[in-house]
Amino acid sequence: MMLSFPAAAVTLLVAWINPSYALYFHIGETEKKCFIEEIPDETMVIGKYRTQLWDKQTGSFLPSTPGLGMHVEIKDPDTKIILSRQYGSEGRFTFTSHTPGEHQICLHSNSTKMALFAGGKLRVHLDIQVGEHTNNYPEIAAKDKLTELQLRVRQLLDQVEQIQKEQNYQRYREERFRMTSESTNQRVLWWSIAQTFILIVTGIWQMRHLKSFFEAKKLV
Repeated sequence: MMLSFPAAAVTLLVAWINPSYALYFHIGETEKKCFIEEIPDETMVIGKYRTQLWDKQTGSFLPSTPGLGMHVEIKDPDTKIILSRQYGSEGRFTFTSHTPGEHQICLHSNSTKMALFAGGKLRVHLDIQVGEHTNNYPEIAAKDKLTELQLRVRQLLDQVEQIQKEQNYQRYREERFRMTSESTNQRVLWWSIAQTFILIVTGIWQMRHLKSFFEAKKLV
């Protein structure tokens, strides 16, 4: 799901725990696109992208020139920058999560350095792989000289490890939700007590005020 904002705005797309997904989006000259990926801890993430530049003459997107690149910035759930690097028109970035939670992946072009892109539009194809899907199993099999059965066992072990990480992350989310719920319930309780106390004090004050009023008017 994508949302369109002005050029200076940041678009946030929420992607639930998904081992791999590919998409493309359009980006303006000064625009920045950000994605939120929920990732368990100690999980490798690989992102691959390629760019296409809009050509007014042909009315289509053409492969970008080598001088046109993308800047990739990744923040962990504590908003700490774990990757900030300039890449070319095609690139591949890799990082490993050390804190479970929502990681923010932002991309923007180096349009200020390219007069060709000024006022133009760029299409970015992005492919993000998480966990065991980042492994190149044919390469691993060739390097370690694994049989087909051994390679299959290796894949299953990696999948089990990733499932365990995701289960731990879900438990972590449930614990945080429980703590938030308990904190909210406690605040609601104290607010209810405060409201009750205020009502009682107000009632007592009104009774005393009315009593004084009637005594002053010699009605009692």
